[in-house]
Amino acid sequence: MAAPSEKNGNAGGKPGGKESQPLIIAKTPAEEQRLKLERLMRNPDKLAPIPDRPKDWNPRAPPEFVRDVMGSSAGAGSGEFHVYRHLRRREYQRQDFLDKMSEKSKKDVDYLDKVDANKVAADERTAKRRKKRDKLKQKKLMAKKAKQDEENPEKESSSSEEEEEEEREADDDAEAPSFIMGKK
Repeated sequence: MAAPSEKNGNAGGKPGGKESQPLIIAKTPAEEQRLKLERLMRNPDKLAPIPDRPKDWNPRAPPEFVRDVMGSSAGAGSGEFHVYRHLRRREYQRQDFLDKMSEKSKKDVDYLDKVDANKVAADERTAKRRKKRDKLKQKKLMAKKAKQDEENPEKESSSSEEEEEEEREADDDAEAPSFIMGKK
């Protein structure tokens, strides 16, 4: 009688009909990365695991009440120094963390202030250029009107109405957006 693995046509010895992969132990980090990529590429439909971003380190809060207060008395044992050194190191880490956080928040506020100042400056430049464009447009209209008045002195009333209508259309064109963002 044949073994169950031979009935399925699998000579590897595992049920399910898949070939067994030989065990390969990576000797270098590059080889380890290559093996991981090969395993991922065997089944491209399977989603690749993407680890979450590590959370920021937060120091432990200082104790509200310290029971074993150490001093520099003559009766302290040799083991107390290590305890003191550990507590001092932890406190220095906590203070460094608080300093870095305050510096980061200060930089964030400075950046936001700078962005606001840049936005105000850009708005001022835009307003100045808009005013200049409007002045140029008015100047061109006045020159056009003067030219038409020289050519046709008898049609003053009709030409002024046409110019007013053109001016209104030009103002409407300047204010109306050519497209609306976010809508299709």
